[in-house]
Amino acid sequence: MKKIIFITIILFTTIGCTDFLDKKDPTATTFVEFFNDEEDLRRVIYSSYLDVFTHPTLLQTLFYMDEGKSDNAYSRVQGHYHQNIANGNFNSNSTDFLYYYELYMKHLGRLNTFIAAADIPYVEDEAVRQKYKGILEALRIWHYFRLTTRWANVPFVLEPADLESARQPAKQKKEILEVLFPLAEQIAQKLPADEYTSDKYMFNRYSLKALTMRYALYNEKYELAAKLAKEIIDSGKYGLHPVYGDLFLYKACSDNNEFIMWFDMRSHNNSATQSFQHLGPHYRTGRGQSYTVPTKSLVDAYWTKQGRAIDKCPLHSKEEYELNPNLNRDPRYGVSIIGHGDIFYGDAIDIYDEDSPMHFQKLRGSKTGYWFRKFVDESDAFKSGGSMEFPLLRYAEVLLTYAEAKIMQNDMDELAKKCINDIRERAGLDMSIADVTLPDYSSYSQKQWIELIRNERRVELAGEGIRYDDIIRWRIAEDVLNKPAEGHTRIVDGIRETLKVEDRSFKSFNYLWPFHENSLKVEPGLIQNPGY
Repeated sequence: MKKIIFITIILFTTIGCTDFLDKKDPTATTFVEFFNDEEDLRRVIYSSYLDVFTHPTLLQTLFYMDEGKSDNAYSRVQGHYHQNIANGNFNSNSTDFLYYYELYMKHLGRLNTFIAAADIPYVEDEAVRQKYKGILEALRIWHYFRLTTRWANVPFVLEPADLESARQPAKQKKEILEVLFPLAEQIAQKLPADEYTSDKYMFNRYSLKALTMRYALYNEKYELAAKLAKEIIDSGKYGLHPVYGDLFLYKACSDNNEFIMWFDMRSHNNSATQSFQHLGPHYRTGRGQSYTVPTKSLVDAYWTKQGRAIDKCPLHSKEEYELNPNLNRDPRYGVSIIGHGDIFYGDAIDIYDEDSPMHFQKLRGSKTGYWFRKFVDESDAFKSGGSMEFPLLRYAEVLLTYAEAKIMQNDMDELAKKCINDIRERAGLDMSIADVTLPDYSSYSQKQWIELIRNERRVELAGEGIRYDDIIRWRIAEDVLNKPAEGHTRIVDGIRETLKVEDRSFKSFNYLWPFHENSLKVEPGLIQNPGY
């Protein structure tokens, strides 16, 4: 019986590795017979991105839907696998975790097979083979970064699965990372330095450095994170786009020098994107579904134009700011979020009008009374789909990472301050007050810098799927996810009313995800994470 289980694991990680090949060769009986030329190499890379990272309609894996796992947003459909993670309504039998674990493990099996066979296809230029092989190796590293972030100790295999490897116990996260970080840097050095003219979604040297930088920060390897961030900065290949809001609309989403890791149209064969449908409001006869919507917590996180928290600004009271989110606010709020009273498609939004499809209690309405404006271009309001291109990692994150890594080392140098200032200035803050080189900031403690950089990161990257990882690595989820998810606030007959969406719960052991009971049965090397 055990042998049958182990063989099942091997088959599970390898079957389907040729499903996506468009070739219909009736005489082919083995993988090698399908995998025989340069286009096959490109095709397996395309499929490896599409199935896990760049599918435009797979709501469980879309990066912007990940906001619904955090205090930034509410996900209204349980089957998208974000809602229960945010509200704590899960256990080791929840299918959410089985879905993600099987997705990553299945594709790791495929990647190991592709990499081992990368020398088989015929290519005219050997440099092309090495590039494609390096991209496949980088994708494998990305999967392991994700697995160790979610579950910590996991099976770690860099060869095609066999009976012996299927029996191996899970490897300690620390040991895996000791292999991954130097390996990622080695692979990056072999990849071309420049973004590809086509297939720009595929890893190049600096996009892999940027991904490695992200996970170095996540894993408290601050010296490495700062080093990689500075290498990207010094390369001069990327920069902040002049107009922040244009990055997330058709004005600049396809033409900017800020996106480092792309989720472009070619990454899913130019099939229609649906970010308006997923995030936008149900307007008239439009297709907006309000699947994931911002919470009051995120709205209140936008500081003032002067760079002050809304409860620390002398110009207005905290309540005034809560009642009017557009009052003296960081300009990033207005280009990232829309809500009650704002103008959409020429009309004022009224979430309390029962005759409006935007009423907060309607099925396709927003239960919080807010929507993300990022990736919601009004020109898509009545279309069946769009052609939006997305960032999986932007240059702004590089600047924020350098600053945070230096702060965490208690080494706030001039470049770290410049990184923050560049972000704030591009956002449109009043730099006569918000400039962090001014005397008001000279006495800042490390704790104050941490508060500043964490909030800067939250609002700069809002709606881009980063927040859940941040609250997990900062170990603040026990605070921010043990509060109800709330929405719009108003005064009715002299009484303050705030929309309550749902109660949430986060236990001390929820920083790691559980292995599903099915996974524990078929993989005897796994050990359940504590608390489950």
